[in-house]
Amino acid sequence: VQLQASGGGLVQTGGSLRLSCTASGIIFRFYAMGWYRQAPGKQRELVARIDSAGNRQYEDSVKGRFTISRDNGDKTVYLQMNSLRPEDTAVYYCNSASGRNMYWGQGTQVTVSS
Repeated sequence: VQLQASGGGLVQTGGSLRLSCTASGIIFRFYAMGWYRQAPGKQRELVARIDSAGNRQYEDSVKGRFTISRDNGDKTVYLQMNSLRPEDTAVYYCNSASGRNMYWGQGTQVTVSS
């Protein structure tokens, strides 16, 4: 199983980034997909999640700014991040989960400068 994340980078406050995570080795449409982030000295936290039915949930601080979506044909989950803030700076990780199975991708760094 491989989750390949991309799209991180350096952006100014108020800017936008789009993260992508492409999966292989799983039946993608059966899996809930999520984006987590971990800032230095902090615990990893859920940012956004979309289940196999397309239901979405968001961490409170990103509601209205971030949008998670999925393309089952391309086996890819996206995180569109708008109105970025310095406190969004973190390593972002892609996650897939179904039943007892959970997989993580490598992180992608997002840095928002003030």
